[in-house]
Amino acid sequence: MPRTLIDLSHEIDHGMSTYPGLPGPEISDHLSRDTSREHYDAGTEFHIGRISMVANTGTYLDTPAHRYPDGHDLAALPLHAVTDLPAAVVATRDRAIGPETLDGVEVEGAAVLFATGWDRHWGTEGYGASEHPFVTGETAELLAERGAALVGIDSVNIDDTTGGTRPAHSALLAAEIPIVEHLTGLEQLVGRSARFSAVPPKIRGMGTFTVRAFAVVDA
Repeated sequence: MPRTLIDLSHEIDHGMSTYPGLPGPEISDHLSRDTSREHYDAGTEFHIGRISMVANTGTYLDTPAHRYPDGHDLAALPLHAVTDLPAAVVATRDRAIGPETLDGVEVEGAAVLFATGWDRHWGTEGYGASEHPFVTGETAELLAERGAALVGIDSVNIDDTTGGTRPAHSALLAAEIPIVEHLTGLEQLVGRSARFSAVPPKIRGMGTFTVRAFAVVDA
């Protein structure tokens, strides 16, 4: 059967803002095409880029090491935990996403993705506003109890950022359930059968990094 790939990641640009207070990425040349011509034969040139950025840039994934010092990091993240997962997409406009939103949702073994529509604010000051949608601690605990494989959201944070506690991060990462934040385009998956993937680089000693998140759906 024909399939369609749907990109669910934000584009990363020089100086862009992802999360309020974090610096934007610096993208530059390590080796420009002009300079490379000095090293190769006529007609041959290359470009090597350079990027300096915090791990929480663009659409990114959290492993347990992001929250817990003894949690596994990106290098220990099993591929099956973030690849070709059945997507359970929950469309909601609630600010506080409570347990009732999971009624009738097949959670076990799935990438549970909350489509809140907040990605419409991406690139504006409003994206990081404190009234963004979030998953409550009770919902996160229920997701862990029901065996979710991964949890994602198209908002600035899966937790309420008006205070200092992070119950959703705490419950999910304690259960070794990866979290993907800053997704986009999830509305394209609502009501459709889809498989979700979001694979970060295999980096030792880091708990969070940018991913290219995407879904495969039947055409």
